[in-house]
Amino acid sequence: MISTVLVEHPWMTTTALVVLVVLGPLAGAWLVRRPRVTRVLLGLSLVPVAMLTLVPTSRELDAGCAVEWSVPTLGAVELMANVVLFAPLVLLAGVLTRRPVAALLAASALSALIELVQALVPALGRSCSTNDWLSNTLGAVLGAALAGVALWLGSRLNGVSEAALLHDQQ
Repeated sequence: MISTVLVEHPWMTTTALVVLVVLGPLAGAWLVRRPRVTRVLLGLSLVPVAMLTLVPTSRELDAGCAVEWSVPTLGAVELMANVVLFAPLVLLAGVLTRRPVAALLAASALSALIELVQALVPALGRSCSTNDWLSNTLGAVLGAALAGVALWLGSRLNGVSEAALLHDQQ
């Protein structure tokens, strides 16, 4: 169903990607000093990942995995959707833990685990594809880069805020 919506409205994934790239670092910088909020948002970002990858569908598939290696483009809506799916997750995890690279590696491993489950449990009706893992991992790379920018911005903004507070107290 989500695939149908995305195919009918291909601009949605591109728009989501642009919004994420523009607003992600700003939101991340704001979240640097708000770990509780970040933790809640991180938990919420796992919901679509679980819903779109592990909730059973009515399709019956054979066990196995399609081995394909296509780099996502703006025209490849499903692959771009996989990029957009994992980028916020890693952005939030990177900001929360202050370790964007560790968040990237964990997300790539999570994606591989999801694909393994899809391959071994055909009753889910989900297709295992190396393209999905690649797209999810590219989304994780984007999320890690955005988290790095957010952490840098957060340190600059918080440094200015603390300096301003010290100046006002004198």
